[in-house]
Amino acid sequence: MCPSETGSLSPDHLTARLRPQLTQDRFSRKTAAHARPLLTQDRTSHKEYAVQTATPVQRKAPRPRADALRNRERIVTAAREMFVEHGPEVPLDEIARRAGVGNATVYRNFPDRDALVREVVCSVMDRTAAAAESALAENGDAFEALERFVHAAADERISALCPMVSSTFDKHHPDLEAARERVEKQVAEVMDRARAAGQLRSDVDVGDVMIAVAQLSRPPAGTDCFRADRFVHRHLQLFLDGLRAPARSVLPGTAVTLEDLRQS
Repeated sequence: MCPSETGSLSPDHLTARLRPQLTQDRFSRKTAAHARPLLTQDRTSHKEYAVQTATPVQRKAPRPRADALRNRERIVTAAREMFVEHGPEVPLDEIARRAGVGNATVYRNFPDRDALVREVVCSVMDRTAAAAESALAENGDAFEALERFVHAAADERISALCPMVSSTFDKHHPDLEAARERVEKQVAEVMDRARAAGQLRSDVDVGDVMIAVAQLSRPPAGTDCFRADRFVHRHLQLFLDGLRAPARSVLPGTAVTLEDLRQS
């Protein structure tokens, strides 16, 4: 716009001509201000600091549905039964069929065989530890608490599942180590109480009990494990009677500790 043109316009006409340009300038300044981080000034040091925006709150992961939890439990139960019957190489399709779920449900919960085997072994150890803990709480007689634990461990088929720990997956996995430590702690507490009561012979340790439970509850080669069940608790009770104090014989070697088991 040249000077000759503005000189001939009235104030109202001049404002109307300039309004679009003023509006555009204000919009540009407002946009630039939003593009820059907000600044605050320290009045004492005259320094400017960028104001940090709040971090969005992370939503908690949704809890699994009840039916999803039931399906997972059914898979673990079916896998435990079939691992005992057929070993860890049983087809996952067969486990899904026994659990009454689809193959996709199995793989959604357990991406590979190692994950399923680990979950089964950990669940057995957790229930075994819970049996020892319950025995401590409910039995005034310390040796009866030990007996209850030993028979409960046999019912969990711990003898058939524990060999899978070293042959199938990483035995130092954090989940497995946590479950193992809980079992060892509870068994040691049961035995310490029986020993303190003068009921348990002094020349045995946790390793002796764990080995005996595993060996005595394992069926002989070529024998159906479920047919051998009727003998398991009979032989375990014979073993338990041999643990009572006073000892009627001298045991060869030394008491088997947990450290001995880890090094074997």
